[in-house]
Amino acid sequence: MDNSAFFKLSYGLFVVTAHEEGKDNGCITNTVVQQTTTPNRISVTINKNNYTHDMIMRTGVFNVSVLSEEAKFDVFKNWGFQSGKNVDKTLGITFFRLDNGVIYVIDGVNAVICAKVEQTIDLGTHTLFIAEVTDAFPTDKAPSATYAYYHSNIKPAPQPVKKKGWICTVCGYIYEGETLPQDFICPLCKHPASDFKPNE
Repeated sequence: MDNSAFFKLSYGLFVVTAHEEGKDNGCITNTVVQQTTTPNRISVTINKNNYTHDMIMRTGVFNVSVLSEEAKFDVFKNWGFQSGKNVDKTLGITFFRLDNGVIYVIDGVNAVICAKVEQTIDLGTHTLFIAEVTDAFPTDKAPSATYAYYHSNIKPAPQPVKKKGWICTVCGYIYEGETLPQDFICPLCKHPASDFKPNE
């Protein structure tokens, strides 16, 4: 199977943020979907390896910052290629805190949606959060960044490397070794071994 086919799907890209006991955190996702309008509900699927997942599971509150075509690659690196367990992702970032206590990202964002979890569904490696929308507002007129736009215009082209091993087709992380374990998870973007290809 060629997983690059999934890059053609027209979903957007988002920073999902949470707050717990004085700590702010967030992660990049492409899984925010409006489910109903009356009442207004959205869903988001978050990998259980993400610290943001655990914060949302415990607090039941999150914000969605909708990324636009103005978003720079540094936004994706900051919120998607490192763990909030080890770093403070808000350092050097422009953000605003809303009445629900959760921040939203300002740069490269065109809308914000605030949500309160109503239901969770265990999907094995991920949890699907179904949430009531408590507030929503646009912040910019720039078009939303789709996954395809990100791969064509925002993500830098892979640079030639001489290391032997396996390269993540999502973030470019290189696993050095002759064989990639089937259960390997990329330490940067949390994608599975199926998203790696031989680095030749």
